[in-house]
Amino acid sequence: MSPREQPAFWVIIPAAGVGSRMRADRPKQYLQLGGRSIIEHTLDCFLDHPSLAGVVVCIASDDPYWPNLPCANDRRVQCAPGGRERCDSVLSGLRRLGELGADEHDWVLVHDAARPNLAREDLEKLLAGLADDPVGGLLAVPARDTLKRVGPDGRVMETVDRSVIWQAFTPQMFRLGMLRNALEAALEAAVLITDEASALEWAGHAPKAIEGRADNLKVTRPEDLEWLAQRWNSGRAH
Repeated sequence: MSPREQPAFWVIIPAAGVGSRMRADRPKQYLQLGGRSIIEHTLDCFLDHPSLAGVVVCIASDDPYWPNLPCANDRRVQCAPGGRERCDSVLSGLRRLGELGADEHDWVLVHDAARPNLAREDLEKLLAGLADDPVGGLLAVPARDTLKRVGPDGRVMETVDRSVIWQAFTPQMFRLGMLRNALEAALEAAVLITDEASALEWAGHAPKAIEGRADNLKVTRPEDLEWLAQRWNSGRAH
């Protein structure tokens, strides 16, 4: 599929979290990587794509860092209020897209603010693989290591069959209306939603997994940032 045949898409970046596991003085998306903040690198993954319709970044109301970034003044980037949980932020972003003129059937890609190493080839693969899909889906990677189910006491209960286990990454790509309805219904039912795909699953849909690169790393712990920084210093990580 050529770039002209790829669907137009919007992007939502939930960026209201604090990232407590990083033990840093600021939310992890504002930590430095290669002389710029992580979220700036994350936005770069999308901003120059010819099929991009626009980006909404969901920011906490008391966020002092975002207004000082150059990307905050980019006309392609709009803001929405962040929520207490990821799903609250995504819903806020979806409503903002409606205000910007997005259609119920438009594609929306939700991507982690602290996942700056999305390869262009993976983005293209996601857009091409889901262009005509009735549900949508996500980038994911098959489990590589032996998996164990561990009890509250820290002891192994069983070995899990890894052949059917995939690790969910982002972007996750769904139609605006379908995603909004699934999130709203799940929240109303007090269902635990950990990512957008889980909301669609709860609503009875089966999102499609598109295999991506394993180095599409989400910065969660200090060692994640150290690993990316080492690769960045030797040339762009991907």
